Amino acid sequence: MRKVTLTFDNGPEPGVTERVLETLSARGIRTTFFVVGEKIEKPEGRALATMAHAHGHWIGNHTYSHSRAFGLCADVDTPRLEIERTQRLIGELAHPRRFFRPAANGGRLDRNLLSRAAVDFLTAGAYTCVLWNSVPGDWMEPAKWAERALADCRAQDWSVVVLHDLPTGAMDHLDGFIERLIGEGFEFTQDFPPSCLPIIEGRPAMALDPYVADQLASDPSAA
Repeated sequence: MRKVTLTFDNGPEPGVTERVLETLSARGIRTTFFVVGEKIEKPEGRALATMAHAHGHWIGNHTYSHSRAFGLCADVDTPRLEIERTQRLIGELAHPRRFFRPAANGGRLDRNLLSRAAVDFLTAGAYTCVLWNSVPGDWMEPAKWAERALADCRAQDWSVVVLHDLPTGAMDHLDGFIERLIGEGFEFTQDFPPSCLPIIEGRPAMALDPYVADQLASDPSAA
């Protein structure tokens, strides 16, 4: 049976995350919300993250500002500050495996994703890095993402779909997407396939070079 793991990035967002939680609860589906630190620093964002956790969803770290991929940051302190600050804000809501998802450029899995400094911090802190294999672009085309996501799910045995609980209107189509997956016999799971976990509790689980920038090349001050 083909599996699907739904994940939600860049929230929580008042007025949207609540509706996503209602949809998931009605369908009996549990997921992971990769939250942005500056959003859960606000009381309304913290309340939504707490609500998601209470519903049985996992809370992961998606950096503090979601400003740029770490492989494009010349400052070696940026990854530590972005990850550490958000993890502190997540606090007791954190999963024991300390899930972290890096910010990416349009969901691309390339060598701009991480820096050597980011990898060092993730391994030292026993984080589990969670990637993906389906980015249907719901933030770009809110009315069309579901077809692309469905095609991705049909094409592989286990899909980790990146969605966004943002005020774009895309989540208006979430329940219909889930209904179609159910109709085609997909199994929903909260876990992640090994192929999407390059670092597991601080231990590299695969070759990391495809995701890690050459720090000298990304530093504009380098000769």
